[in-house]
Parts: sequence; structure tokens; C-alpha cells
Amino acid sequence: MKALLHIAARSAWNRRGTLALVVFSIALATALLLTLERLRTDIRSSFSLAVSGTDLVVGARTGPVQLMLYAVFRVGGATHNIRMDSLRAVAAQPAVAWTVPLSLGDSHRGYPVLGTTPEYFTRFLYGERQPLLLAQGRAFSGTLAGLYEAVLGAEVARALGYRLGQRLTLTHGLGGVEGALASEHADKPFTVVGVLAATGTPVDRTVHISLQAIEAIHLDWMGGAPVPGMAIAARNARKFDLEPKQVTAALVGLRSRVAVFKVQRFVNEYEGEPLMAVLPGVALDELWAAVGLGERALLAISGLVALVSLASLVAVVLAGLNERRRELAVLRAVGAGPRHVLVLLAAEGALVTLAGALLGALAAAAAVLIAGPWVQQRFGIALAATAPTPEQWALFAAVLAAGMLASLVPGWRAYRLSLADGLSPRT
Repeated sequence: MKALLHIAARSAWNRRGTLALVVFSIALATALLLTLERLRTDIRSSFSLAVSGTDLVVGARTGPVQLMLYAVFRVGGATHNIRMDSLRAVAAQPAVAWTVPLSLGDSHRGYPVLGTTPEYFTRFLYGERQPLLLAQGRAFSGTLAGLYEAVLGAEVARALGYRLGQRLTLTHGLGGVEGALASEHADKPFTVVGVLAATGTPVDRTVHISLQAIEAIHLDWMGGAPVPGMAIAARNARKFDLEPKQVTAALVGLRSRVAVFKVQRFVNEYEGEPLMAVLPGVALDELWAAVGLGERALLAISGLVALVSLASLVAVVLAGLNERRRELAVLRAVGAGPRHVLVLLAAEGALVTLAGALLGALAAAAAVLIAGPWVQQRFGIALAATAPTPEQWALFAAVLAAGMLASLVPGWRAYRLSLADGLSPRT
């Protein structure tokens, strides 16, 4: 066996130019498979940890997935708001440590606007309990003096080219058309005072303002449209009572996780109005099951690339088989049996596959190390440069096994060739 492996290695080296291309294609397919698996794992982790450190999300009674979609991912809208009195009743529960109200419904150039309190920037955590960080500027003050201050998510600032001190106007509703003055709060512009660092969560695509600002821009609006003949100037809005009466949802933190089901039951059975409290982790897992089809499609495509690469290995070895008929016949003449020829070609294919798979694994690890910081800064996805996951080991083993099986095809073809077939002159 050792001699056959030596012969296989020397034979492969003599055809290194052709086989190098096969090694490269297998390496590329392996790197693609392992990198996509790493991305899939880390994106799913980022998705599942889009909000952490929050024990419950409270909103109007609806489905858990729908509540998470509009409260956390800013997708769609709430069927009903919840009264601040109800939220205060939840906050008064002994087990509740804090509540952060969320008010949604407006937008800016396609990006959602979130009205909240300054406490949001300290209470909202994502990933492995990571806090929000400001890349530039500061959080809005939440006072009347800083009524028209806005903090932008990283993607909003990057995509629209906004800088600190720049002014912007908001659009009423989520589907407003840019430039349509009838749907804009053009009389009350905001000033950018802060830009958040990338998180890889919906925070990056959100414009953050205070709850009082939400009330101020809607003082002269009713039923989703401006009140005819009524216009309250931006400076005069501070004279009105801007404390919100309703909000869209709220994030709730508890003093102890032990009380989570007790508080959830209190919210779900609240008699003042129909409310619902959901555990973010449970709802996010349910949501991922519905939207995770894309990751499986990407993995299937990379699997097809691997199959094409292995097919190229079979094609190259089969194409070179005719040129090697005399070589194989000489081996048969000096005592090698058909089984030895089969093992020889199978070992040669296995060596090529192993070389390509190892090269691809190294390339995937290098890509994570080199591109990881850029991906984190640009997209907020933390690529973990850790030991291979069980799924990555399984994919690596699958590539090796498939390559070895594929190499049996030319080996079987050579096994069937007779000694005379290789020694007879060809015409």
C-alpha cells in the first residue's frame, strides 16, 4: 500500500499542471462551502440575538411573530397602539426593573423612524448582551430644548451620506413618497446629533427621535393628514403638552428571569385593554423558521459548485486515462493486479481531493480573519474566528468522501482494461 501511495503521488506530480486546476476548483468549492456555513451560523446568531437583555416585548394583542416584526424589525405596522396608562401598570409590577416605550409609524426616505426615550440607548442590547455605541456625536437629550434632535443608525447615515449637524425632515407614515409635501412634516426639521455604530440589527436602518418629538410633529395632524388651516410652528410646539398618550410597543426588563412567566401572564390577562407579552428568543426562533429559506438555498448552491468541481476531477482523470494506458499496462506486466490499479487511481484522486479541501479550509479561515473586521464595520455581522463548527467538519468530511467516491469511477474503468489493451499498438 505504501508503494502504491508513493507511485500515486509521483504520478500526480508528473501531471501537476492539469491537476493543479482541479485542486484549485476543489479548494474554491470547499472554501465557498465552509465560508457560507460560517456566514449562515453567524447571521442566524445575529438574527436570534437581534435583541438581548430584554425579557419581554409588550404590544397590542396580535401574533408573536407579527409583534416582533414591527417592534424589533420595523416591518409592517401595529393593528393597535397601547395606552401609556397600561404601560405604567406593567412598569408598576414589583418584578419589572425597567420599560422602554417604542413609537413607530413615520419614516425618512424609506427608513423607519422610532420614537423612544434616551434610556433606549442604554437598555437596548443585542448579540451577546452588547450595548449600543455611538460612532459619532451623542444621543438625543429627550428635553424640550433638544426636541428636534435625531440619532441615525449606521446604515441610514452611510446610505444617505448624512453627517452631524445635517438637517432632515420626516415623512408621515411608512409609505410616503419623497417630495410629496402633503405627507411630510417639512415644517419641523430635525438635526442629526449622533450616529450609532453598526450592529447588524434593524437599529442600523432606523432614525431615532424622542417620544415628545413624535407628539410635536403630529400636533397639527389628524387622521393621518394635516388639519386644514392649522399650522403650529416648530418653536411653538414646545408650549403644548407633548407627553405621549399612546405608544406602539415597549421593551421590558425584569429584576429576575424567574418572574418572566408571571409578568407575561399579568400582561396577557390585563383587563384595561387587550395586550400581549412575548419572549423575544422564542418568537425570534419561530420567525427564523419562516425566513431561513435563503440560507438553505445558498448552501445548496455551494453544494452544487462542489459537485461540479468533483465532476471535473473525474473528467480530468478519465481524459488522462487513455494517455496512461501503457503506463498502467507496464504496472500490470511487472506484477500489479487489477485491484492495485484500482487502488492506485483511487488514491491519486483522494490525494488531489485532500489537497484541494485543505487548501479551501485554509482559504476560508483566512477570509474570516481578513474580512471579519470589514464585515463587522460595514454590515454589523461578527464573523467568529473560532474552531470549526460540527457542521463545518461535516461539510469538510463530505467533500473528502465525495472526492474519494468520484475517484473510483476512473479506477473502475482502469480495472476493466486488460493487459493486452495497454501493450497493443494503437492505430
